[in-house]
Amino acid sequence: MTMRSGLRLLGVALASVALTATLVAPGEAHRRHGHRADLPNRIALPPGFQPEGIARDRGPIAYLGSRTNGDIYAVDLRTGKGGVISPGLGTRFPSVGLKVGRNRIFVAGGDAGTGRVIDKRTGAILADHTFTDKPSFVNDVVLTKRRAWFTDSLQPQLYSVTRTRDAEDARVRTLTLRGDWEQGAGFGANGIAQSPDKRSLLVVQSSTGFLFRVNPRTGVARRVDLGGELLTNGDGLLVRGRTLYAVQNRLGQVAVIQLNRRGSSGTLVETLTSDDLRGRATFDIPTTAAYYRGSLFLPNARFGVENADTTADYWISRLKV
Repeated sequence: MTMRSGLRLLGVALASVALTATLVAPGEAHRRHGHRADLPNRIALPPGFQPEGIARDRGPIAYLGSRTNGDIYAVDLRTGKGGVISPGLGTRFPSVGLKVGRNRIFVAGGDAGTGRVIDKRTGAILADHTFTDKPSFVNDVVLTKRRAWFTDSLQPQLYSVTRTRDAEDARVRTLTLRGDWEQGAGFGANGIAQSPDKRSLLVVQSSTGFLFRVNPRTGVARRVDLGGELLTNGDGLLVRGRTLYAVQNRLGQVAVIQLNRRGSSGTLVETLTSDDLRGRATFDIPTTAAYYRGSLFLPNARFGVENADTTADYWISRLKV
């Protein structure tokens, strides 16, 4: 490590400590007013941030990635206060989907074809895994007990990274999708989650609206029987118990599906739209969702906004469920 890089990591670490204090400090106000109705309906993000993924570990802090430059932003869902905890690597290294666990943030690197591992406490990049030299868009990630699984929207394959103590020593594996999976034109694999029984992976195919149940050992994908329902423009997936929340980005809605234990079939029980939002909250292409205290928090990607517009507004919308 050079002196310059060492100072940079020290600066990031100090900034992270300061930010953590800032985010946790409003707890007293939360205890005074702390009811579910007090959660903000709309949380502003930095101008030009261009979010897509959102993830929460334990507690009220959520993490978002920027498609613009790869920044990782932490925000207190109770107060809306937040800040950048890990500066990105630049415009060629976006942060798309992400998940957090065991003090590490796993980040899908979009068209960079990578998966990054970031220390949640210091903001330091612990590893940056290159998955393929083919055209790719590493879109989303889910954490299982031993692995992080990433989707690729341009290739019929998933990538797994073992969750090792030393992130650079992790084993990377490519799993080819087979069975019912047909790649076709357009965006393929997008959102990913675990089935309720934790034995399979659920993957939505954006181009068809099909939901698949994937065997993580063989790559065999079988269509989930949704009674003819399609998850058109399917993006982020979130499973709580046997309930699947599937964000349909350009439709501006969230499909609520009751799954069986294996995740092989499900029933659409509700579709949540902007009509279900409260206060000043609006949708402008919501992409992913994090759950906190009876609500979903969804960043709005606003794909129609020019990438060069560094002044455009971006925000998180709260949707009570």
